[in-house]
Amino acid sequence: MLPWIGGRELRSLSRTWTIAGKLPKEHGWYCFKLLKGRTATVEDAADPNGLAGATCSRFLYGYLVGDRFAPEDSVTRIVKPEEAAQKLPCVHLIDDGLDRFARISVGTIYADGPLIFRNQEMPLGPEQDVLHAYEDRAASVDNIKNVTPALDGAFRMASWQRTETDRRRVELERLRAEEEARRAAEARREALIKQLGDGAGRREMAKVDFEAATRAALAVGGAVLLDWKRTGRREEFTVKYRLDGRRFECVCDVDLHIVDAGICLVDHRTGIKGDTKFTLESLPAVVRQAEREGVLVVFRHV
Repeated sequence: MLPWIGGRELRSLSRTWTIAGKLPKEHGWYCFKLLKGRTATVEDAADPNGLAGATCSRFLYGYLVGDRFAPEDSVTRIVKPEEAAQKLPCVHLIDDGLDRFARISVGTIYADGPLIFRNQEMPLGPEQDVLHAYEDRAASVDNIKNVTPALDGAFRMASWQRTETDRRRVELERLRAEEEARRAAEARREALIKQLGDGAGRREMAKVDFEAATRAALAVGGAVLLDWKRTGRREEFTVKYRLDGRRFECVCDVDLHIVDAGICLVDHRTGIKGDTKFTLESLPAVVRQAEREGVLVVFRHV
């Protein structure tokens, strides 16, 4: 009876076999049938109670953080738990339901072999106080007497692990909120795109996507958007467009109302400038009419 933690090599203290046939579905203790030629086959799962004590060649005592083992014979204090968690050895076949900061023993089947869980051991005394400090999110256990470097390290690593989990949870919530906001904005944009054929829809779209709204507005009058930029004034934009083979420029606001048509729209009888009477949708028709009547005067040259 030996533990299996992956692969086809099976080892005891002094011998090695190759596992033939099907491998177990999961790691655990198994009965193996030994065949000729140093091969073995899996027979049945074995009850692990007492097996580790009878099979392991040496034992160590300490504490677990996840599946990492902090040995109590270590006198080095763990200062950087994020590094220690990667350097500490992994323990295999851990019993379910172990209490946090439970003192345990582990063993190896052969020299330098992987650590196999053996038993939960009698506590040394401060384990319960350390658990309470962890539950209270204490910064350290320096005020608790008789805490070994291993138990202190287990506390530090468990606290760091919880802090990292909390940090990742906050980060995931932020990313989730950003994604929901992005999807909502995209849904709104798609809804507005469907309304681009409507003047009110184009003006709503301009607040979300000015370029798309401008392109649609100019297309109503048969013009093509070339470029646009902000003027420096609040909610005013310079728009360049092509109409009947010529380039024109105008200035409009975020509601697509013309601020400066780029052509002369002064009523010579009254002297009133008519730029603000038009929108990006109607401006191309005004330009064409002036061109037909031979009175087109362009002020903004492109």
